[in-house]
Amino acid sequence: MPTTLVGATVQGRPNFITIAHVGIMDLGSVSLGMAKAHYTNAGIKENGTFSINLPSAAMVQETDYCGLVSGRHVDKADLFNVSYGQLKTAPLIDECPISMECKLVKVVDFPKHDVFIGEIVATYAQEAVLTNGVVDYGKVQPLLFTMADKSYWKLGERFAEAWSIGKALAMK
Repeated sequence: MPTTLVGATVQGRPNFITIAHVGIMDLGSVSLGMAKAHYTNAGIKENGTFSINLPSAAMVQETDYCGLVSGRHVDKADLFNVSYGQLKTAPLIDECPISMECKLVKVVDFPKHDVFIGEIVATYAQEAVLTNGVVDYGKVQPLLFTMADKSYWKLGERFAEAWSIGKALAMK
């Protein structure tokens, strides 16, 4: 799963939490599955906004740390250069190659988790990770997480074209 740093303003301060349970709902919407006990949840609910920041593999130490400590006790924003975009309450991490600002659309209430569904309002990508104006994930080097062995991984290489490689089987 891609590992993200979810940002929210909580009690007037930017806060970040490491979350790998992120999904694409449709081309303009995302979901986050977060345990109800997380400090960040209150900020998302209060402001109706959040950010999803995709750290590179080079940011593994900071990313892991943000999942180990609570914003109730530690100011994790001190680790990063923080900025704000259109929504003004969804803190962005400037060091992350890709960041998205999201407006909260719905909260799905599970017994132990909140599932936040958000509309992507804006996406930001560093120039250094673009090739011909398109995000090049080889340059991004997103941080990946596997639950099975509780470890982080780096992205491999591009090796096939989607919606194309399987066409040869359709022609048989």
